[in-house]
Amino acid sequence: MNSQDDCIFCKIVRGEIPAKKVFEDDDVLAFLDIKPVAPIHVLVIPKKHIASLAQVDETDAPLLGKMLALVPTLARAQGADDGFRVIVNAGRIGQQEVPHLHIHIVGGHHPLGPMLAR
Repeated sequence: MNSQDDCIFCKIVRGEIPAKKVFEDDDVLAFLDIKPVAPIHVLVIPKKHIASLAQVDETDAPLLGKMLALVPTLARAQGADDGFRVIVNAGRIGQQEVPHLHIHIVGGHHPLGPMLAR
């Protein structure tokens, strides 16, 4: 069994686990986080299994660019008209919880506070 077989996000891509999708095309899937940290919390993932941002290279640039370019449209569609935060955690120190590259879009009606505890 490989990492894609066990990966929860790969299972969502394959339709084995349901998700509230807000965008999908051949390369990218975006869906609502099941444990949101703010009123708006969308995850944007590549359909291709990439374990972490720490493992991408220049061949992934078109896919990464596509994912990032979708962020403002998805944020506005969820009601984040006055700003939002984009978070990509990588690895243990970065507190990445799911070993599949993902972008968090987080927002709501109130300021989100500082990026990191000081």
